[in-house]
Amino acid sequence: MSEKDIDPNKYSEFRSAYNYYIDSYNTLYRLKTENEEELNRIYKIIKTELIDSNKHSPQRILQNILDIIPYNSRYTKSYLKLAERLYDEYHITEVNDIKDISNHNFYKEYEIQLNKYSDFDKFVSENTIYGAIMFNDIEKFIPFTEREGFNKNQELKSKLYPDSDKGYSLLELCCYHGSVDCFKLLRTKFNSEITQTCLNLSFLGGNPEIMSECLKYQKPRDECMKYAIISHNIDFVTFLMYEYNIKIDVEYCGLYKNLESFLVYFDKTNDINKCFIYSAMFDVTSLCEYFLSRGANMNFKNEDRKTVLHYAAQFCRKEIMELFIPHGAYINEKDKYGKTALYYALRSSNKEIVAFLLSYGATIFPKRRNGKKALHLAVKYSSKEIVELFLHFGANISEEDLFKKPLSIMQQYIIEKKQPNFLFHMVQISMKNLT
Repeated sequence: MSEKDIDPNKYSEFRSAYNYYIDSYNTLYRLKTENEEELNRIYKIIKTELIDSNKHSPQRILQNILDIIPYNSRYTKSYLKLAERLYDEYHITEVNDIKDISNHNFYKEYEIQLNKYSDFDKFVSENTIYGAIMFNDIEKFIPFTEREGFNKNQELKSKLYPDSDKGYSLLELCCYHGSVDCFKLLRTKFNSEITQTCLNLSFLGGNPEIMSECLKYQKPRDECMKYAIISHNIDFVTFLMYEYNIKIDVEYCGLYKNLESFLVYFDKTNDINKCFIYSAMFDVTSLCEYFLSRGANMNFKNEDRKTVLHYAAQFCRKEIMELFIPHGAYINEKDKYGKTALYYALRSSNKEIVAFLLSYGATIFPKRRNGKKALHLAVKYSSKEIVELFLHFGANISEEDLFKKPLSIMQQYIIEKKQPNFLFHMVQISMKNLT
């Protein structure tokens, strides 16, 4: 890592204090093995450094592991094995806010994960050009390019890859996987175009030859920094920062658990308030305490007018929220979309966080810009228990939205959650609240 403009004493102090966190997540994001012994070693690191020693919840670690897959899909099955081991050892029955996966028993979620990533088995078990690229198997790759009717401009859309709605070209897939041999053949034989996406994805693939070639044709942009952060390669991050003056996006650092890049940003800028806002995303209470001790403004807002409490609620950090309330956090503060911390807790369907916010005065009555009240959102995003919690705190099942239409809470819950027995139960609760 470059030491340019970085105070080695200050940075080293932070790096040492959070070494366990940084090294653990670097290991996960940079995983490059299917070997059982190596996976056992990685699992022990997770268990010892994150869960047992530092009290990070197994549910949250499992969620984080599954969220890595689109950015390192070559090792999908390795991530799923780690996730399954967490379930088995810690008896996890519910995981909140996993993208595109139902919130039920983990074995069911595990089946859905395998369905979601069924492309992986297809690529590996069948003789496909995508499998050849994934494993940089040039001997299998060449025959595909020599077939009659081979389309050098074909594109792939797959949930195995991030943001692939528009499709990725063969060369872009080579950049994602770091498949340098397949990359060179496409360039020499077909003169495949090096796109901006090629350069972006090369920071995930991490192959120096591919990255160097892409830099001859494209200039790095902010998206490159995003993928450099996700790669957990600090050399890539500092390269973009110093050579191309691209700022480290500290929100991405929080989303993808890159505390090392976050600390580099803080060391370079000393922006206490901005770093404080995103510190809650790491689930490290002492980090938040540090910024508070340095005079961070509890209710400082970012460009989206979100405060640190919004992020603590969004990422279900109850212990951190307990730290913020005595320091004067505005519990009903709205961001630029009219969303309070309670909204983000509802989206995460976390009963504990919702109960905490309600107990400290989070209001269930103000509407968002689209006219939806908190109870509407509880019905849409949350569980029966959270809806009951709202009614306990005085929510009205006949609330109207922006279009003056009653919520019809029982009907909507039946439609959203497919629980017809809830109708009678809700009537009972509503009548009890009226008496």
